[in-house]
Amino acid sequence: MSAGPGQNQGQAQNLGQVEQRLAKLDLVVPDVARPVAAYVPAMRDGDLVWTSGQLPMVGGSLAATGKVGDGEGQVSAEQARELARTCALNALAAVKSVIGDLDLVTQVVKVVGYVASDPAFTGQPGVVNGASELLGLVFAEAGVHARSAVGVAVLPLDAPVEVEIVVRVR
Repeated sequence: MSAGPGQNQGQAQNLGQVEQRLAKLDLVVPDVARPVAAYVPAMRDGDLVWTSGQLPMVGGSLAATGKVGDGEGQVSAEQARELARTCALNALAAVKSVIGDLDLVTQVVKVVGYVASDPAFTGQPGVVNGASELLGLVFAEAGVHARSAVGVAVLPLDAPVEVEIVVRVR
């Protein structure tokens, strides 16, 4: 069923500032990705929200699988960068599930990105930039964060990228 005139505009007006910025990028906060093991997507401790590692899930399925590298059949660095962006969006969904409104985020404190890499691949920081840049676009100065970009042999479900974040909230 399509929206009638003005319905989408009214929905955008009901979004908070962070989600409006995402909408300008043609992005929406997805439903929280279902955990693949015994954990919760996010946990609040005082004024901090810690997410579990978020995979590049879209509609309940991994958007891609495999190792990041330059070889045939591997996920390219540019594809992996987009997957890291998807992971960050899923992390925002996890945060929202705990606090209800992303406008309550006052600072992205830390981002950790894991990249399932071919042994010769050394571009993990560029891949994780996909997540960092998205957070910077939607949170501006509050999106500036400390970060680690780690190459690993394999990730759950053969995902190429996994991202976790820590945010401060009011």
